[in-house]
Amino acid sequence: MSHGICAIVGAGDGLGRALAARFARGGYRLALLSRSAAGSAAALASAQEAAPQLEHAYYPADAEDAEGLNAQLSNIAAAGAPIDVLIYNARGGYTLRAPLEMSYAELEEIYRLEVVGAFAAAKAVMPAMIERGQGSVIYSSATAALRGSGTNPLYAIGKFGLRALAQSLAKAYAQHGVHVAHVRLDCTLDVPMVREWLGERFDPELTSNCDDVAESYWWVHQQPRSAWSNEVELRPYTENWTF
Repeated sequence: MSHGICAIVGAGDGLGRALAARFARGGYRLALLSRSAAGSAAALASAQEAAPQLEHAYYPADAEDAEGLNAQLSNIAAAGAPIDVLIYNARGGYTLRAPLEMSYAELEEIYRLEVVGAFAAAKAVMPAMIERGQGSVIYSSATAALRGSGTNPLYAIGKFGLRALAQSLAKAYAQHGVHVAHVRLDCTLDVPMVREWLGERFDPELTSNCDDVAESYWWVHQQPRSAWSNEVELRPYTENWTF
């Protein structure tokens, strides 16, 4: 039986693909949002393979366009089943530079992606969740949310903001039945881009398997409300605890 819709913003071929498959197996229709259909093709195929009896779909959306993202999610919710799960899986790139070398435009761009887009997505789905008294909002993040960086400050600044948003939403709306979680991935994910980048140096034991990570997201969503997590960190057993 379908529980409604799981919307994933940033549904790529790595973690997005694994999340789509896991939540489809859990009975959810998947609404996959990214800039291009090609970007979500693997996630859509995985959802369809995991639960072919359900209707899964791709929707174009740019996480940096807050109004457009909000409108797309609102349209999805208005057209069918409620959005019971929102996973914001968009993230900025690794733009290495010293802090004083950051441009104003770069700061504005990372803020739009990591914070404003995350807020726009929540603003589109959380009022209905609050009205129903249930729902999950899960933000994909990183250990950068807890420490600044002398070489990649843009990523850290964006994740700091995302963590503050997640905590603020949780403090305000958990009492209304909405579970907001901030998942810090202190790891290198086993995704196609990483395998290509590392080549022969790639070692699966040193990375986190995306399907295993998706299982942890599912676990967070399934937590009983008397024992909710807001802050969750994930790392492989080989991680040297960079934080």
